[in-house]
Amino acid sequence: MNIDLNDITFIIVSYKSNKVIYNCINSLPQSSKIIVIENSSDNELKNDLEMKYDNIEVILNKNIGMGASNNIGLKTSNTNFAYVLNPDVIFNETTFINLIESMKEINDFSIISPINENKDFPNYEIKNNYKQLSENVIEVDNVDGFSMLINKTKFKNNDYFDENFFLYLENTDLCLRQKIKNEKIFIVKNSKIKHIGSYSTKLDQSNTLEYIRNWHWMWSKFYFNKKHYGFLNALLKIVGNFISSFVKFLFYSLFFNSHKKKIYKMRFLGLINSIIGKKSYLRPTD
Repeated sequence: MNIDLNDITFIIVSYKSNKVIYNCINSLPQSSKIIVIENSSDNELKNDLEMKYDNIEVILNKNIGMGASNNIGLKTSNTNFAYVLNPDVIFNETTFINLIESMKEINDFSIISPINENKDFPNYEIKNNYKQLSENVIEVDNVDGFSMLINKTKFKNNDYFDENFFLYLENTDLCLRQKIKNEKIFIVKNSKIKHIGSYSTKLDQSNTLEYIRNWHWMWSKFYFNKKHYGFLNALLKIVGNFISSFVKFLFYSLFFNSHKKKIYKMRFLGLINSIIGKKSYLRPTD
């Protein structure tokens, strides 16, 4: 499958990611169309990016989550393909060249991605024994949301990310829905990216984001399983988390570890809110 670079838009969702987003942008093909969704409504960052780069459009937005923000970029872009990536992802010199070259071996795809260069943190999951198309191209069940080249023609009625997720599992949900439709998802092994991971925003340097992540991880876990497997199955899948978070909250309360106590309190509350059907409302306040 031959793809022209001019038919790809890069979409970067940012939240106070000033210290990493420039390295990300500078690693992309220079002629790329780029849309940045800035969820902190940082007008100074918007002005600086649009002044430094001719090929960038910055959309200021409220903090509505990764999936919903990616949807804005996907619907705004006017190309057939969109590359969704986090601001803490860096391409090397051969990433895109090898990706495009390997895609010539594929007849059709829904989602494809380079591989994370850190082998300890693979950005894909294989649950079934899919065939390896070639030395470098393998079919997988899902890929992480920090790097996804999306074939927009495979998504009818702009049915991209489920906006009920704020954080976690929105990419797994997207991939599962595509696999149910018998669409293909691939990883390209000789095309590599670097994912920095944590400490991509100033909030990462405090405990605030850790608490929020724990709340949303549990909220998303129950919601995802309820959506795909039903309420009772979802309860069975999280009962261990429910008991563990409550017991550990009590344990760390007795031993005056306020940090651990807050983590398990947030996990417990995330589950409770998801079980009773409340939306994923928790947001950073800094």
